[in-house]
Amino acid sequence: MTGPVDLDPDDWEAFRAESHRALDEMIDYLRDLRKRPVWTEPSAEAKARFTRDLPAEGRDLSEVLADFDRYIKPFATGNIHPMFMGWAQGAGTPVGMIAEMLAAGMNSNCGGRNHIAIDVERQIARWMAQAFGFPPDASGIFVTGASMANFLSLLVARDQAYGDRDVRLNGLCAQSGQLIAYASREAHNCVRQAMELAGLGARHLRLIPSDENRRIKISALRHAIAADRAAGFRPFLVVGTAGTVDVGAIDPLDRLADVAHTEDMWFHVDGAFGALAALSQELKPLVKGLERADSVAFDFHKWLHAPYDAGFFLVRDPAAHKRAFAANAAYLSRAPRGLAAGDAWPCDLGPDLSRGFRALKTWFTIETFGAAKLAQCIEQCCRMAKRLEAWIQASDSFVMRAPVALNIVCFAVKDDPDGSLAREIVMELHERGEAAPSLTILDGAPAIRAAILNHRTHEADIDAMTVYLDAALRRARKEPHDFGALIQPHGPGKTRLSAD
Repeated sequence: MTGPVDLDPDDWEAFRAESHRALDEMIDYLRDLRKRPVWTEPSAEAKARFTRDLPAEGRDLSEVLADFDRYIKPFATGNIHPMFMGWAQGAGTPVGMIAEMLAAGMNSNCGGRNHIAIDVERQIARWMAQAFGFPPDASGIFVTGASMANFLSLLVARDQAYGDRDVRLNGLCAQSGQLIAYASREAHNCVRQAMELAGLGARHLRLIPSDENRRIKISALRHAIAADRAAGFRPFLVVGTAGTVDVGAIDPLDRLADVAHTEDMWFHVDGAFGALAALSQELKPLVKGLERADSVAFDFHKWLHAPYDAGFFLVRDPAAHKRAFAANAAYLSRAPRGLAAGDAWPCDLGPDLSRGFRALKTWFTIETFGAAKLAQCIEQCCRMAKRLEAWIQASDSFVMRAPVALNIVCFAVKDDPDGSLAREIVMELHERGEAAPSLTILDGAPAIRAAILNHRTHEADIDAMTVYLDAALRRARKEPHDFGALIQPHGPGKTRLSAD
């Protein structure tokens, strides 16, 4: 007969030493990131390591950490690197890494009940209500990301539209009239997916044309709403975007609020990264009207650099928010005192009962750096985008494909109608580990996309990007080139230039 079994270390001091070593190595990993390629494709050996059968017996922590160092750490996405510019992904911070470790140690389940992690989450909601100009009692909840937050917004708006006809009890009622939602054709695909998942159907999302700056056309929106009402449909939701995924465009939020309120519709803003521009006094005018939204979706893991994942859903009316999700269940019953005390728990505000302590890394980030410094990082990203835009506009080889509204630069190779040169440039920059832009499609044609969200991306990195782009184009065209004079030492604080 065996003795008691648990998963704590047999030797706490040995575990402490091994853990300190692992932490030190991760700190070194962050400190020295400029010495490494932006991205390295996982090796065949590494991929094979993750096709094994389920192990029946465990191994020493030191052996598992060695596998992490060899097979996992070298092959990350690369979004922590200053030359990662392909997708709207945050860079994280060493402070956030420590906070994530502390949260894991606490292992709090933040679905509800009376413990301090819930108060930390409520603090974040109050801070964001203040930043966005929402009422102090606005309701907020952490989710995986803005895609989920946008889905939750549609559910709240749907339930508001049904009113006394309890959609949670009775389901979608055909006799109530088909609900119709509206968004720009530039809106993220998750808005369409939300309509699908909510049972309303993608065909009932009207994608409204955008103007030359890729912002929703208000006149076209008004016309679509009038046409749907005349056809017997029920317009119920307008989705504005603060920072479109392709080019970073911001819809005219104030005018969208006018339309939504005049038409008695829910006004939601998908502000995945752009909503946080409200932290900056310089950029806040760009998101004017955000304060009039009924709900906002955004990500702390983008422009606030909390470690993944840390999305957030903020709702003006806490009663509407709670009505859409709260459930009566014996295991969720409340008590006047003790661990089950409290009124609204996070499980009343979203579909998840088992939830991690996402609020801690966000709280650490805001408390450690402060809103002013975080705003400066956001402003810096926008300046870096303008610096790259200026180089492209002066270039003989590249051309801008869309205006720079915030921090995203979309451009193409001149005389490259099918985008084959652009594709080759992007793939080669990835494979060489020099930079990581992405490709997108604008008006049916490929474009190179540089989304600058990294607090580590500075002027020298933008200048390095221009060197890499020129050299990659020459290689794609099989032209001779010599950038030897521009090669710099590859060490801490310096960006590697290897154009040959």
